[in-house]
Amino acid sequence: MSAPSLSEADRPVLGILLMLGFCILAPMGDGLAKLIGDRLPLVQLVAARFLLQALILLPLALFAGHGLRQSRRIAMLTALRTALHILGIGAMFLSLRFLPLADAVAIAFVMPFILLLLGRFVLDEEIGPRRIGACVVGFVGTLMVVKPSFAEAGWPALLPLFVALVFSLFMLVTRQIAKRVDPIAMQCTSGLMASAVLLPMLLLAEGTGIVAVDPVMPEGREWVLLAMLGALGTFAHLVMTWSLRFAPAATLAPMQYLEIPFATLIGWLVFHDLPDGLAAAGIGLTVVAGLYIVLRERKISAAPMPPEPKAGRRAAG
Repeated sequence: MSAPSLSEADRPVLGILLMLGFCILAPMGDGLAKLIGDRLPLVQLVAARFLLQALILLPLALFAGHGLRQSRRIAMLTALRTALHILGIGAMFLSLRFLPLADAVAIAFVMPFILLLLGRFVLDEEIGPRRIGACVVGFVGTLMVVKPSFAEAGWPALLPLFVALVFSLFMLVTRQIAKRVDPIAMQCTSGLMASAVLLPMLLLAEGTGIVAVDPVMPEGREWVLLAMLGALGTFAHLVMTWSLRFAPAATLAPMQYLEIPFATLIGWLVFHDLPDGLAAAGIGLTVVAGLYIVLRERKISAAPMPPEPKAGRRAAG
């Protein structure tokens, strides 16, 4: 039986709802990374994140009967996806050591524009004017959330831009394999690949004094935070992978703006970073843009398909 095409079985509303779950879980994981980021080395945080992913998903994959064997092409794409995932998470965790949570997430939201362009010119996905308009509205809201603080933050303010580029490529690679590989098996394989790279780095760097790599023994509370970080990150990217099985990347791009208000809420509750009036208005715009996409895709998916023209009869128009 041949593998389904990328457009086959698209269910945009389900894809959007799954992406909404990602938008809630991802900033929660980022908040945990910010809490613990000044206590443990960066590479140790990223390694723990992927090791927990492998440990959580390997039993699930085996219990469900999902094999981890992949074709050569899929294995190469999975390795590329894993490398992009490591880079993206590492850069995001590093930026959170210097920037407020909401600012780091909001700056990274040049990503939907990058993703729309890549989706159009790389995957040849259709992009309508309404989706472009929703992205524009969401981006205006992002600019209102992000205050002109680049001069104060210095070079770390550029890290979320790098995150945006990396995760745009990450999502496109995921889209290429999401309908051909079970999400649990794919995420499990990525966790194993990343662990195979990062854990030896930590062992080799032990005692070197290199701040980003030399491992530190976590204390009691830090073990709990690391476990929560791994679990949240695992399930966040699992539902994101599922979302890409049911909707094109260009459809899901505007939805990701909803990460900003969730990140702002977490930043307020945990770090006492409360947005000012302009930022609050920007958050409102991002929510409106995201809800518009949900309603529009639901309307499109509910619309009846036009009847096929009868044989021997020329279609009108």
